[in-house]
Amino acid sequence: MGNFAANEGLSVFVILVWLGINAYLFVQFYMNFLTERWFYTRVLLGDALSWARAPAACLNLNCMLILLPVCRNLLSFLRGSIQCCSRTAARQLDRNITFHKLVAYMIAFHTAVHIIAHLFNFEWFMGAQLYRNSSSLPFVLSQIGTGDNASYLNPIRTDQTNPTIVMFTTIAGLTGVVITLALILIITSSMEVIRRSYFEVFWYTHHLFIIFFIGLVFHGFGRIVRGQTATSLLENKPSQCKDQFESWGMNGTFCPKPEFAGNPPMVSYDSSFFFFLHDLSVLLLFCKEHFLCRFPLQTWKWVVGPMILYVCERLVRFYRSQQKVVITKVVMHPSKTLELQMKRKGFSMEVGQYVFMQCPCVSQLEWHPFTLTSAPEEDHFSVHIRIVGDWTQGLYEACGGDKNETQEAWKLPKMAIDGPFGTASEDVFGYEVVMLVGAGIGVTPFASVLKSVWYKHIQENQNVFTKKIYFYWLCPETQAFEWFADLLQSLEGQMTEKGMVDFLSYNIYLTRWKETEAAHFRVHHEAENDPITGLKQKTLYGKPNWDNEFTTIGTKHPEKKVGVFLCGPTQLADVLEKQCLSHSEAGVKFIFNKENF
Repeated sequence: MGNFAANEGLSVFVILVWLGINAYLFVQFYMNFLTERWFYTRVLLGDALSWARAPAACLNLNCMLILLPVCRNLLSFLRGSIQCCSRTAARQLDRNITFHKLVAYMIAFHTAVHIIAHLFNFEWFMGAQLYRNSSSLPFVLSQIGTGDNASYLNPIRTDQTNPTIVMFTTIAGLTGVVITLALILIITSSMEVIRRSYFEVFWYTHHLFIIFFIGLVFHGFGRIVRGQTATSLLENKPSQCKDQFESWGMNGTFCPKPEFAGNPPMVSYDSSFFFFLHDLSVLLLFCKEHFLCRFPLQTWKWVVGPMILYVCERLVRFYRSQQKVVITKVVMHPSKTLELQMKRKGFSMEVGQYVFMQCPCVSQLEWHPFTLTSAPEEDHFSVHIRIVGDWTQGLYEACGGDKNETQEAWKLPKMAIDGPFGTASEDVFGYEVVMLVGAGIGVTPFASVLKSVWYKHIQENQNVFTKKIYFYWLCPETQAFEWFADLLQSLEGQMTEKGMVDFLSYNIYLTRWKETEAAHFRVHHEAENDPITGLKQKTLYGKPNWDNEFTTIGTKHPEKKVGVFLCGPTQLADVLEKQCLSHSEAGVKFIFNKENF
């Protein structure tokens, strides 16, 4: 239970608060449209009115939130600001993409409910016009405003109207279709299989969010859903006049024809809880009369703040992309891994951070994230890029990777860099005991960590809080080890020389080799150092027994907090997170951290 609270407690609290606000808005807006003002509208539409408007309120909330988790500069600023106060709170910012996805799912859900309810609404609107009976209240309500068309309730004005035409000729209908199509394309192209295999499709379709937000802001401007005006309610109270509709407006009756008007886009009576109160009188009314003030709150007021923040975010990114970046060294490693060493004026980094890179000669629009493999102590910054797609292949060729001769410096491509941005790995040196787990090219953030460790011990830095590092690297084939082996050999020699052999324990696994397959290889390569990596620590074969590893570490470090850091696939993350939650030997707490970018 203690491990669960340490790992997931704050995350669960944040999710529950978010779900609670969604539930509150849904129920509150559902009830708002059951009031007397909307009585005649409900005569036409029934409960579908509330079912359409309640999810619209939740859509406003979630569309306000959806942009915040992808404001990378804002998150980096917040991370740096709160890290000194609460490491647990800072860790929540590393789950920004997870929250971004949850909000997107919520938007999709409420969009579906909203659309289905409005489809029913259009059917009821049309049915009221088709059932031409002056003794029917829905028909009488549908005829109001026929002459001047000013105070109508039913947006379908005649029984000859085609609802499909209304859908594509009104602001609400047209923008609704556009934002729904944009949302469908964004969500479907975000599926993992598409994102990993066709990243460009994911990248370009995600920018349909611009069209989505424009359509969202204008969606309610047509004011199709109408309610009785406040003045009309004083003269025509539904509780008294609903049964006298056949004599509305006639001489001798006290019930004039009701008048109707549309709300400003997404009127909210109870949601200005989320916005500043504009003056002292409003604040006094807020305190005196109701927990939540009653103010009209339009869609644009929900999203304007995050949109301004996101525009500022893009301006910062643009400014950074214009700064000159110089490629100082290009190294072609085995297994098609490209190393770029670069310099940029004023560039400052921490261990495990990442940058977004653009190569204009490959694509003018695409930016891709890569973990920095250099250490803060070095005079350059570097990335290791595995060639797996069109963009990385284009960069590989632009850097001369497909040529035998050395590429001249002036022929190297221009690069634009945005970042660096913080990740979970920044917290490595905040734990006394650390487990680093990298899978394949996922070892890159730990290259930065281990290099920094190496430099700190060379410089005899006594301020290193970390006393023990357990490093695990899982690779399918031998070629993947080659680019990283030199660093591990340097670390191994340095630790031996300084008598710190116990500081770093590393376990390298060839996951596609089994012991029986490796036995023949070892017989022919008996040596002090491992024949694959050149390290004194022998390479292991198959997959780690994580239960044994966690039990051993927990026993060795009682009453400690052990930071577990992973850069690897989701399946491995699930395994390690379960291990962190289930192990508590001798009071040890395993704190799970995963790279998310």
